[in-house]
Amino acid sequence: MIDTIATPGEFTQRWMDPPNFYLAPHLRPFRFTLPRALEILDVIRNDDEVRFTLLGDLDPGIRSTRTRAFRQAPVEEVAQWPFRLVHFHLARFYDDLLAGFQEEVMIPWRTFLSAHGFTWQRCSPLLFLSGPGGHSTYHTDQSHGLVWQIEGAKTFHSYYAPEEVMSAAAAIRCESTGEHPPLHDARTVQAVRMGPGDLLWSHVLTPHWVTGDTTLSMSVNLSHGGLARQGRFAQREQVLRDHWDKHPDEPWLTDLRNARY
Repeated sequence: MIDTIATPGEFTQRWMDPPNFYLAPHLRPFRFTLPRALEILDVIRNDDEVRFTLLGDLDPGIRSTRTRAFRQAPVEEVAQWPFRLVHFHLARFYDDLLAGFQEEVMIPWRTFLSAHGFTWQRCSPLLFLSGPGGHSTYHTDQSHGLVWQIEGAKTFHSYYAPEEVMSAAAAIRCESTGEHPPLHDARTVQAVRMGPGDLLWSHVLTPHWVTGDTTLSMSVNLSHGGLARQGRFAQREQVLRDHWDKHPDEPWLTDLRNARY
């Protein structure tokens, strides 16, 4: 079960506290059509900062061959492989592949946040692509995320009461990181099916994992580091800020985000 937030007032009331929620389509202040996932995959796989992982119990020879061929094989073939891909620096493509994204997505979204009393240290887009059956790791993010499903479908798994599963302090220590989620009671899990156009708010430092469908899937996560409203942080983020006050070197080592997707 998941709530849908339909007004700015509801968003300002709910943004801090789990569980996750949908944003109604009309609440989104931007309209932008990205290139098809296949086109983005074909371009972005050649960028030095792309992170690509083959999944499944592949024969070592096949895994090695596909890893070497990732950039050169026909993109239609690559799209059939079980894989996950992430890129954290989409601004590198604002002049060509993603022309208009800054003006038509990021500026309207930041303006929406600012108009409703929010401040932040970082608000940037991350790209996620996966092949058939692709899945993320089990992890937490040191940021709130607005997950925008663009193409294909996936299921976003988190918990109705994440504090009962993992404290913010444990999440900061990366105790949630693993290829698969631990054993859990299915009744405690909020499993959200996402199709094209769906928007999901994912809370800071809450353990989660994503499972893919049988087709190529693409989403963009608008990631918010240091998000506050009228000077107030979410409770789990406040634990993170207090930790960083005691360990001021750590934010710059992690660049304010979890890179273990």
